[in-house]
Amino acid sequence: MEEIKVSPAYNWFRSTVPLKRIIVDDDDSKVWSLYDAGPKNVRCPIIFLPPLQYPVYWDLLEFCDGFRKLLDYLQLDKVHLFGASLGGFLAQKFAEYTHKSPRVHSLILCNSFSDTAIFNQTWTANSFWLMPAFMLKKIVLRNFAKGPLDSKMADAIDFMVDRLETLNQSELASRLTLNCQNSYVEPHKIKDVAVTIIDVFDQSALSLEAKEEMYKLFPNARRAHLKTGGNFPYLFDRGGSTGRSRRDIKEYQPIIHPVT
Repeated sequence: MEEIKVSPAYNWFRSTVPLKRIIVDDDDSKVWSLYDAGPKNVRCPIIFLPPLQYPVYWDLLEFCDGFRKLLDYLQLDKVHLFGASLGGFLAQKFAEYTHKSPRVHSLILCNSFSDTAIFNQTWTANSFWLMPAFMLKKIVLRNFAKGPLDSKMADAIDFMVDRLETLNQSELASRLTLNCQNSYVEPHKIKDVAVTIIDVFDQSALSLEAKEEMYKLFPNARRAHLKTGGNFPYLFDRGGSTGRSRRDIKEYQPIIHPVT
């Protein structure tokens, strides 16, 4: 964890880009926390959607409506979405939700999925709100890589565990509910959206079958395969020595950044 927290890229980002908190729902307990980086004259920026850190939404329609309100607040008509794991699934569902009046220019899906049935927990999705926080954390942690790991992957997992500890019971329960409630992507509704799929060759929470299903769902998608990275390849510093090779998802908050 310390390796990431003391890295030049992480500290450059934290020292130059302020964290914003925005409320767009009538319920003022639903707070979007995000980093807004880059020139404001870019009208179709890229938004990075992480696996965990969102306002407490209990169903996908509610999330999509809240995210639409956020884009309206930010005065963004159309965006590129980079989504990791659950963030990728939510990005697909938002593109589907807005297909009659498109708000998504392209999707970049990293270690993501198209059908919640792959987790075999749709039958428990409606009971997560009853579970204590320690039990919910165990459910999340059992998907993390185990056994001997290289130092970069171990650092990424330690960092994620540290972030997981900052979430309260309702935040954890709502994320798991969105992740596991019975739902799937309807590809015919987003057939005009450009898609890039990023996955890894080493150990991750996604099965080979889940990856193959994504390829079938988006046969024309561009593919990027990483030799290593595990569940969190965006936390790996692959960029060199400039200190500005931004780790894609800082602090696991949504990030807005222009596409150049």
